[in-house]
Amino acid sequence: MPERLVDVEKQGANVLHTFPVTISPPADEEAFKQKALEAAGHAKLVPNEELENLNARMHVSRGGQLTPYGDPHGVLAETKAGLDQFVRDRAYFLWEEAGRPEGRAEDFWHQAQHERFRERAYALWEREGRPEGKADEHWYRTRAFEES
Repeated sequence: MPERLVDVEKQGANVLHTFPVTISPPADEEAFKQKALEAAGHAKLVPNEELENLNARMHVSRGGQLTPYGDPHGVLAETKAGLDQFVRDRAYFLWEEAGRPEGRAEDFWHQAQHERFRERAYALWEREGRPEGKADEHWYRTRAFEES
């Protein structure tokens, strides 16, 4: 699947965040931009009432590898490839910790994936001000976003 970097900015302002976006082919630039704007809303870059003031444009590198701008979004801005690598490493660690049991690779993969989704949901819940009674909503939103 192709991955492109997409800059999200406020109208007339600097780039707020550069999202790495992965979309199943075929995909045009507009699909990448739309996914980046959805990610900006999911990551709460701005209050909900300001979402319509955001623009997306394809990231233009000044040379060298494409890399996102530095930002504090951490686990919420993780790429699909980054998520998969984290899950792979964590699953391997869990498997080794359990004594390397045969035939349980899928169990450890799902456990590691569940842990990372839980971390992402918690970070989203914190970013939204820790609203009472909304933990499950953040879990389902995180899962839905990951599966889209």
